[in-house]
Amino acid sequence: MKHLFCTLFYISAAKNKKGTIKFRSYAMALFMLLAVQGFELKAQEKFGKTLNLGLGLGYYSYAGYYFPAVHLNYELDVARNFTLAPFLTYYTYHNYVYWGNMPAYPYKNYYYNEMVIPLGVKGSYYFDELFNAGPKWDFYAAASLGFRVRKVVWENGYNGDVRVERDTSPLYTDIHIGTEYHLSKRIGLYFDFSSGMSSIGIAVHSPGTGTTK
Repeated sequence: MKHLFCTLFYISAAKNKKGTIKFRSYAMALFMLLAVQGFELKAQEKFGKTLNLGLGLGYYSYAGYYFPAVHLNYELDVARNFTLAPFLTYYTYHNYVYWGNMPAYPYKNYYYNEMVIPLGVKGSYYFDELFNAGPKWDFYAAASLGFRVRKVVWENGYNGDVRVERDTSPLYTDIHIGTEYHLSKRIGLYFDFSSGMSSIGIAVHSPGTGTTK
């Protein structure tokens, strides 16, 4: 199990470039094995009924750099140490292309703004039992699956190709490792490191979450 967690950490730190999708696929397959184990066991600790609100950095591979992003999800317990969380992320960025078509359109940089909203479900497996973590800490590995909603607005006067992506699928996948420090029974501070959008934020727990032993 420790080797598996280290493997997920290595893959989550990898940059988004050719071959990363294959690495993500391997990591998600390993993650699903953990999820299946969780379904076979009776729940003892609850991590669900938790609203996570975060700020972070999102990465879009064809643009080649990171953008500020806002993220939220709501976790639900589905098995021992395992949660599913519908999520929504939002980020926008400003970029340009060099284009022209003389004599009507002089060559210059034409700017555009793109809005990206990834939507989907995040599955998280918690390692608190394995690490013998105290009541103040949670440790997890996770995988996200969903799709992207995109909107691009171009500068006035641009009459070229309006596609800013190249061979980019609307499918959204991500792998994560993270930790949460519980400031109180209801409030926690979490750090989520991923191959697509890393974030830091606040976790708001509903009454009744935590150890039920």
